[in-house]
This record gives sequence, C-alpha cells and structure tokens, in this order.
Amino acid sequence: MNVTETSLSGVFLIEPRVFPDDRGFFFESYNRERFRAAGIPDEFVQDNHSRSKKNVVRGLHYQEPNGQGKLVRCARGAIFDVAVDLRSGKWIGVELSDQNNRMLWVPRGYAHGFCALTEADLVYKCTDYYAPQSERTIIWNDPDIAIKWPIAEADAIVSDKDLAGVRLRDAVMPTLV
Repeated sequence: MNVTETSLSGVFLIEPRVFPDDRGFFFESYNRERFRAAGIPDEFVQDNHSRSKKNVVRGLHYQEPNGQGKLVRCARGAIFDVAVDLRSGKWIGVELSDQNNRMLWVPRGYAHGFCALTEADLVYKCTDYYAPQSERTIIWNDPDIAIKWPIAEADAIVSDKDLAGVRLRDAVMPTLV
C-alpha cells in the first residue's frame, strides 16, 4: 500500500497493492494495522454505498457536531473526488476509479464532495454515525473555494438539498478535538 499526503494536511491518497490475474484482481481495501502505521488511526463505525449517474455532483458535505472522517473509494466507474479544508477553503481533487483503485482519506474538519465522471458506485467508511441534525452542506460551486470541476456547471446534476447549501463564509465551522 502506498500512502501519500496531499497538499492538504491530514488528507491522504491511498494506492493499494493490486494482485491481478486472468480471473480478475484482488486487493485489500482496509487493514487497521496498515492504516494506523500510515498515520490514519481512526476507527470506522459505518459503511456507505451510493450510486450516481454521470454528471451527478454530490456535496460538499460535512457534519457539525459529530464530525466524520471518511475513507472513500470508487468501486465502479470513475469520480472526481474533492476534499475542502473548512478552515482555509483550500481544496484537493483526485480521480478515483475502478481502474486505478485509489482511495482518499478525508479527515474530520473537511467537507467532501464528488462529481461522477461515469455512472459510478462510491463506497466509503465513516468514523462516526450519520446524524441528520448535524448534517451541513456547502454549495458545490462556491466561488470563494473555486473548485475546478471537470464538467460544465450547466451539465451538473445536483439535488435540491445540495443546491440549498451555504457558502463557506456562512458555514458552521467544525470543532476539532
């Protein structure tokens, strides 16, 4: 497993060791000991799976209180995955796909969102339970963050709930313990 810290402190790109053969492939998507050794000490309490059509944009989501760290991977298709540091507004975007098998570790204190580049299945582990009363959304196209999404804004398919997101400057900031 290759773990690389991104330009955002605490956000890691994880590339598992893949064992392909004529039947397909195998890789270990999570091993607590290896993740802890790489600097990702969190325990996971919930797994989620979402399917999105091409051009669906989800996010930018976080919880406050009850912040969640997320270990994200694309099990089918391809996504442009984004983590936003809520303190600075800086962001990182990476392609995760069923071809590259990469994962992104998004710690508490960061908002998370993605754009489906194809029809895609996203699976992710969370360090805290989903708490609807704590759910927060920053608008996906906040000009202060200026994410360079790989699709035209007119082509984005965004839920009404996500369209009601606030700008970062109006967001409830997370409490990091």
